[in-house]
Amino acid sequence: MSENIIKITGVKKYFGGVKALDGVDLVVKKGEVHCLAGENGCGKSTIINVISGFYAPDAGTVEIDGKVYPKLTTQAAIDAGVQVIYQDLSVFPNLTVRENLALTMEVADGKKFVSKKRFNEIALQALSKIDFKVDLDEMVENLTVADKQLIAISRALLNNAKLIIMDEPTTAITQKEVKNLFGVIRDLQKQGIAVLFVSHKLDEVFEIAEHFTIFRSGKNVFSGKTEELDEKKFTYYMTGREIQEEPFSYAAKSGAKTVLEVKNLSLANGFADCSFSLKEGEILGITGLLGSGRTELAETIFGYHQAQSGEILIDGKKVEIKSVKDGIKNGIGYVPPERNVQGLFMEQSIADNISITRWKDHSNGLGFINEASIDDSVASWVKELSIKINDPADNMRTLSGGNAQKCVLAKWLSLENLKVLILNGPTVGVDIGAKYDIYKLTKRLAADGLAVIIISDDIREVLSNCNRVLVMRQGRLVEERMTSELDEASLSALSVEY
Repeated sequence: MSENIIKITGVKKYFGGVKALDGVDLVVKKGEVHCLAGENGCGKSTIINVISGFYAPDAGTVEIDGKVYPKLTTQAAIDAGVQVIYQDLSVFPNLTVRENLALTMEVADGKKFVSKKRFNEIALQALSKIDFKVDLDEMVENLTVADKQLIAISRALLNNAKLIIMDEPTTAITQKEVKNLFGVIRDLQKQGIAVLFVSHKLDEVFEIAEHFTIFRSGKNVFSGKTEELDEKKFTYYMTGREIQEEPFSYAAKSGAKTVLEVKNLSLANGFADCSFSLKEGEILGITGLLGSGRTELAETIFGYHQAQSGEILIDGKKVEIKSVKDGIKNGIGYVPPERNVQGLFMEQSIADNISITRWKDHSNGLGFINEASIDDSVASWVKELSIKINDPADNMRTLSGGNAQKCVLAKWLSLENLKVLILNGPTVGVDIGAKYDIYKLTKRLAADGLAVIIISDDIREVLSNCNRVLVMRQGRLVEERMTSELDEASLSALSVEY
């Protein structure tokens, strides 16, 4: 019997004239936690679809548990013990936990009538496999992303999974939830179940993975034990370039003005009595646990919510921000954590998304759009931010996470009166190369005088890109420190609720 659960040899996959996979190899041993890493577009998703039987390779072999599959189907992959948990988790938000866990198995068994007793037995059996406690009658849409993941894992284990592929599982969960997820993964490993952990988050994969495989441009560039890699090598293999991360150094200009002041700002069920100020050229970090009120504070300053009490001052003058329109009028830009939902029009073109904040400037007095003006502006920002696109007329969905995030930035940077840029989770779902590009851009913007706020629970992100940090707990700003006084452990400790 083979010691490998998966052995991919020389697999190639073409889409038209594009090589998505160019002769890649991948070996995952039974009971192993193996990380598959690479930037967006490197071929990670394609190889997942090959292993799960969704794509047929154009060349090469796919072997599962010692058996070679000349024509692997999705059902054959499931029968062989392969389960994939995608980023969208593939759960049914409008069904209960019980229904999500039991429905697929019941349909597969050909059941025509619903039995709550049978559903209950299946659901409890699934949850027991990872010792997960949750209300079976709760609607899945009401659960956290982390709990939805555990529902998906529990459901996968009902099918006698031997390999669970987790596609970017930590993108939308907090550090505490990541730790819990890693505990579940280690328990799966003890049961002899292999996990292929697909990610580009360096710290996390070093913690959980025993072996690495790194793809770049559809090819293998590294495969081996985790101990053979360090941060520098990992970054180089991922990007093909040497990246030097430099901490942000705020050089306060003489007479630098205070751009933003928040005085005793409160929002019902969000946060209370928050006060701080921000000078031009500063990058201020705001961190705290999920639910601490950090996002609600940012959204209120921008105008998503109307403050219950308190004041907001721009350039020393009190302003009324009751809507997003008011926020934009006062020179505030906001990059949200869920760019596909709040930051972009995904069904519209790249050009429309970048130019939307200056739509009036691109039209004449009669309201007709000046296409040449839009083309010039978009071309300028694509070049300035190194956004990789084929055509500005292409749909937003054609872009990787990093390039999509740069489009959100371009949208706000094109504002002529931009004074404050709020970045909420600026590198969520962004690969490592684009992440450093965004960091570099943010520091350059600050050097040019823009006032920036970074909201993040990524402690390292805050420390390396901000000169000051505010900590929120239970809806209140409880700490203010210079980042030069802190390290990762001390800032993490400040964020924990006592």
